[in-house]
Amino acid sequence: MKVTKAFCFLMVVACFAGGTASAAPSAQDLQVPSMEDTVAENRVVLRALDKITARITEFELEIGEELRFGTLSLVARYCRTRPPIEPPETFAFLEIDDLKRGDQKERVFEGWMVASSPALNALEHPVYDVWVINCKTVEPSVSGSN
Repeated sequence: MKVTKAFCFLMVVACFAGGTASAAPSAQDLQVPSMEDTVAENRVVLRALDKITARITEFELEIGEELRFGTLSLVARYCRTRPPIEPPETFAFLEIDDLKRGDQKERVFEGWMVASSPALNALEHPVYDVWVINCKTVEPSVSGSN
């Protein structure tokens, strides 16, 4: 019996499908998830560097919450992580203001930061560096349970 490439392919598909050679995967099984399939999270994990003191600080920032780091005011508006079946990537939309005297704010960064490429769209500040590490979902705590 002569074995062809098509026959070998069908046998491999049958082994992985757990059925007969006619159990080839459907087009729906082979679809690649889109950006809509990514998971939006409610916290962003950031790392910040104070270039003067060489102090590195890592913190979790809830979406919509304001955090102060030195003279910076950081607000995360959105954080998204790709699902595990895709190449790992985390995106966060941040608004960063530099606080001046007299409670005046100067917007020094507004946009998307990508965890795998911190230099792609970076905060340009003479004293501080900030970059995205990850997104997290934190479940609300249940109080008063017995």
